[in-house]
Amino acid sequence: MSPSHKHVPDDAHEWVSFDDPEEERTWLFDVTFLASGWTCIFGNGCQGVLTGPAEDLVQGCCSYGAHFTGKEDADKVAASAKTLGPDVWQFHAKGKKGVIKKLPDGDLGTRLVDGACIFLNRPGFAKGPGCALHVAAEERGVSHVELKPEVCWQLPLRREDETAPDGRVTSVVRQWDRRHWGAGGAEFHWWCTEAPEAFTGHEPVYRTMRTELETMAGRKVYKRLAAYLDERTGTSARVTLLPHPTVRR
Repeated sequence: MSPSHKHVPDDAHEWVSFDDPEEERTWLFDVTFLASGWTCIFGNGCQGVLTGPAEDLVQGCCSYGAHFTGKEDADKVAASAKTLGPDVWQFHAKGKKGVIKKLPDGDLGTRLVDGACIFLNRPGFAKGPGCALHVAAEERGVSHVELKPEVCWQLPLRREDETAPDGRVTSVVRQWDRRHWGAGGAEFHWWCTEAPEAFTGHEPVYRTMRTELETMAGRKVYKRLAAYLDERTGTSARVTLLPHPTVRR
C-alpha cells in the first residue's frame, strides 16, 4: 500500500453521487469498484460459490440458479428459453417442461438440473460450459442483457433503491458482496469481488459493463458517470483513485 493510503480502512470505497436530470432521484455509484480492473473469470480460475473449491465443475455463480426480480423478469426468460435450440442448450429437452419454479421464500427462480441452473451447459457439451442464454446472445450478436435474468446480467453489480418520506429515490449501484446473497453467502469458499485473480482486466468495469450500467441507470446518467470517471482515471487526473480493497491487500 502506498504511503498516501496507509491510514485507509481495509474495506474503504470511494463514491460519487449526483441528481438524475429527469426525475426525483439521486444516484450513488461505487467509484472504487467501477474504476477497478475486475473481470469475469468464469472457466478461467473461477472457483464457484460452493462451500469448497470447485473450479473443475465450471459452474461459476450458477450453482443455485437465478432468483427473478419479479414476474416480468421470469416471463422474459421463459420466452427466451423458447427460442433456444439443443445446439446451444444442453438441457433443452428438460426445459420443455418449464424453466421456472417457486422457491421456498415465495419468489420465482430457475429450475435446477444435476445440481445447478437448468440453463448452465456443463463440461463436455459441444458448445462448452456456460450459460445457454449467454451463448445464444453471443451467436445472435445481441447483448446478454436481452435474454438473461436480471440478477445474472447485473452481476457483480447490484442496484438498490430507497425511497425517502418525501418521495425522493436514492439509487445505489455497487459491487455485489457476499452479504447480498443472504445467509448462505458467508459459507462460500470463494467470491470473485474479493479475489485478486479476478482483478486482472485491462479496462475498468465502467467501460466493460457499459451496457449493463446503461440498462440499470439510463444512457444519460451513464454518460455523466463515464465522463466523471474518464477524468478521474485519465493521465492528467490530479487525485489518485483509491485502489480496490482486494488490490490494496
